[in-house]
Amino acid sequence: MKLLSPLAIGPATARNRVFFGAHETNLGAGRALSERHVAYYRRRAAAGVGMIVVEDASVHPSDWPYERAPLATECSQGWAAIAAACHGEGSLVLAGLSHAGGQGSSAYSQGPLWAPSRVPEVNTREVPKWMEPEDIAAVVEGFAAAAAAAVAAGCDGVQVNAGQHSLVRQFLSGLTNQRDDEWGGDRLRFAGDVLVAIRSAIGPDAVLSLRLSCDELAPWAGLTPESAAQVAVALVSEPDARVDTLTVVRGSIFSVAATRPDGHTEAGFNLDLAATIRDALSAAGTPVPVIAQGSIVDIGQAEWAVGDGARADGVEMTRALLADAELVAKVAAGAPERVRPCLLCNQTCSVRDARNPIVTCVVDPRSGHELDDPDESVGRGSGDVLVIGGGVAGMEAARVAARRGHNVRLVERSDRLGGALRTAASGSGRERLAAIAEWLESECRDAGVVIELGRSASPEELSGDVVVAVGSVQGGREYTVTRAAVVRSAAELLAAPEAAPQGDVLIWDPIGGPIGISVAELLASKGRSVHLVTPDNIVGNELSRSGDLAPANARLHQAGVQLHRRSILRAVKKGSVELEDRFSGERRTLRAAVVVDAGHRLPDTTFDAAVGVVRAGDCVAPRTIHEAILEGRRAALALDGIGRLSDGVPMGSSQHG
Repeated sequence: MKLLSPLAIGPATARNRVFFGAHETNLGAGRALSERHVAYYRRRAAAGVGMIVVEDASVHPSDWPYERAPLATECSQGWAAIAAACHGEGSLVLAGLSHAGGQGSSAYSQGPLWAPSRVPEVNTREVPKWMEPEDIAAVVEGFAAAAAAAVAAGCDGVQVNAGQHSLVRQFLSGLTNQRDDEWGGDRLRFAGDVLVAIRSAIGPDAVLSLRLSCDELAPWAGLTPESAAQVAVALVSEPDARVDTLTVVRGSIFSVAATRPDGHTEAGFNLDLAATIRDALSAAGTPVPVIAQGSIVDIGQAEWAVGDGARADGVEMTRALLADAELVAKVAAGAPERVRPCLLCNQTCSVRDARNPIVTCVVDPRSGHELDDPDESVGRGSGDVLVIGGGVAGMEAARVAARRGHNVRLVERSDRLGGALRTAASGSGRERLAAIAEWLESECRDAGVVIELGRSASPEELSGDVVVAVGSVQGGREYTVTRAAVVRSAAELLAAPEAAPQGDVLIWDPIGGPIGISVAELLASKGRSVHLVTPDNIVGNELSRSGDLAPANARLHQAGVQLHRRSILRAVKKGSVELEDRFSGERRTLRAAVVVDAGHRLPDTTFDAAVGVVRAGDCVAPRTIHEAILEGRRAALALDGIGRLSDGVPMGSSQHG
């Protein structure tokens, strides 16, 4: 398998072609790399990853893009610890180096953003400071000093970020570099100066890698695949720099979400772009290993990309390795089917938002919590465990308990496992959700869980160790419904979309999450006339966290969905609804044959009277897949008296009836 074969990268050799790319984690202690970082990267190295690029460190104090963004001058100790840990497991380690330039925030530095030109930051609308020659010199020196410190700390080399959130890319692009001096007349000058300064600082025996945006998706002024090919050749050809590897990405100041989109964008979306750059480098006589990035989460696609597809020499599988740190080990063992699937949901692995979370994964809550969330394989149980409910919370509880040695029986009242997740997977763009249900079911069966479908648990069974994970039910209505009106919950509609009466469909979405939008897209794709009503100023408000807000609104417009913002559903009648303007109170009537309620759900209280059980997932409080899997895992560990090490109490103890 070529994916597992070694790859020479300048003076170093990666043991395979699977890389853990640089990404924001929020694991830092202040602006320093922490013990959490060490455990996080060590876990992937121990499972066989070829090369790890540590979270980008800012090379100059003018750059403070998010609260716990590493600062290079504070990273030497952390780089040393990470390098030692990962080298001990066989992985190469590069230090990511960057300066976010105009794509940051002044909230933390309390100083102006630095950028090539005065182009306002898209999200904050801040106008950055035009960099003076002395500012440019200071940042170039910052790159060189940071690189020297990283290599001195034991890293195999460094990677320069000229991709998303990058001052280097901003100098290369006509979108953001509108200067008329030497750094505008020659837009490659800044990047070239940075690379030459770094090579001089680290010498010939360390790796110098470049992460380059090769399509800013703004052809009127930005980098295009054609112009980026020329840029790549020029930078790699710089004799005093000797770039050893190039990672191809896409995106710009105006298309941040395009760098790491969610599951609505096809997996491996950058592979053809990587091949274009790889071919250009080869044709110019400057071949270096090209690493592909871009939703590469499937083993078969990764193998094709470096093998028969000839798209790249290596692949970043960062989100896939968040979902399953043991991905490489499982593939090497001949068991790729056991790799926990990445859902490409971006729900918890994207950390640059107002909540300031640390990185984790909806399907593996231990990611990012390696120091405080115990390894489920350590310790052995031996008791009998009953799990009631076969949704993702119940299956995760059953899987973990069985892996720890318990005799587990899972009872599910329906005729299939997967619960609400299976239903949600019927929505447009949500098809990947079914993969985690299938994986959990397969892992449960492999671990020996006895699965009983089509029956409910009886009160007599509620003795001993019991985990209740029975999910949720449709929530209450704050609007009136006449007797002849037709109202379906989002779950009912997704379970049987063809059963909805013909005519206009109105979707009531008071949450602004993915469900209402996926229902709207699904129905529109079937030729239905669809109205989507939200009390918010923006449709799908909560999708900003996953990067799908703007793309979702574009898809809805393209599908012809009629959007009704700042509106509250007040009444549903036969063939029509009554809406109220949220601010003026003015009411209006719309035609609708059926209303789909995508509102909040409530816990299933069937077993609320049960004493001595551990509850998990939506029957505690309906939330997302992340909380369901996290609490299913916690419930299983709580059976053995194990909690998160930082809690001081067993997990699930607060959830006993």
